[in-house]
Amino acid sequence: MVPRFAGIASFMRLPVVASPDGLDIALFGIPWDGGTTNRAGARHGPREIRSQSTLMRRVHHVSGTEPFSIARIADIGDLAVNPIDLMDGLRLIEEGVARIVKAGAIPLAAGGDHLTTLPVMRAVAKSRPVGMIHFDAHSDTNDRYFGDNLYTHGTPFRRAIEEGLLDPRRTVQIGIRGSIYEPGEHDWARQQGLRIIYMEEFVRRGPEDVMAEARSIVGSDATYVSFDIDCLDPSMAPGTGTPEIGGFTTREAQHMLRLLEGVNIVGADVVEVAPPFDVGGMTALAGATMMFELLTVIAARRK
Repeated sequence: MVPRFAGIASFMRLPVVASPDGLDIALFGIPWDGGTTNRAGARHGPREIRSQSTLMRRVHHVSGTEPFSIARIADIGDLAVNPIDLMDGLRLIEEGVARIVKAGAIPLAAGGDHLTTLPVMRAVAKSRPVGMIHFDAHSDTNDRYFGDNLYTHGTPFRRAIEEGLLDPRRTVQIGIRGSIYEPGEHDWARQQGLRIIYMEEFVRRGPEDVMAEARSIVGSDATYVSFDIDCLDPSMAPGTGTPEIGGFTTREAQHMLRLLEGVNIVGADVVEVAPPFDVGGMTALAGATMMFELLTVIAARRK
């Protein structure tokens, strides 16, 4: 009864509730980019993704899934963050997600920079390590930046492996590309057993073959899905802090996310949407659409 351009903007025009209690899937924002090392702005991502997500409709046109009728889903707002204290920001994010997990809901987050995934994982993987399917231009397994700074958006998955949150043998990264800081930058990750699929390999093999391998790597156990918007080519997603040319098309990304159906997803996120660098909201729209794709496969399995 209300046009999609009207009313309070929430993720996909869902009800806004104060608590995750009683939900199957909780959508929320993490307006924080304290781990950014270059172009800041991802703290504004959740608000703009919400605005663009009002363009989502009820039914997935390929699968026919209507996630809002088969699962209890709501927007629980933004987590509390500290924009000037990195460690306190990480603590607040972890505590916020822990409340979602305790309530029995699957967290689906809109970031925020990629460091936000670390505290989300601390909550999701508290009882056991998880596997991960990770779409990104960057491996984010570096050790430290600018001296001894261990916590940046380029280090979350190294920390997650060190903390026992992430099982590297059940982790696959897809779309990695671009120049690197030094030879052998990804050696540590590979030594841990992490599977890196560079963009060049993806182009040779195609999405079906790559996703078949990804599914075999994570198996049937608990899996986290992290989608960094910079995995997309900047011609389709310019609004991000670290763009890398030669990325996925939005169509390829949608296709890969649809091939996640049936995977045991216990948490997911879309990160690094930075509206200050966006053009016409196209990156935020891509982020909202990828959230809808993730929501659809999570809801289908939850049913």
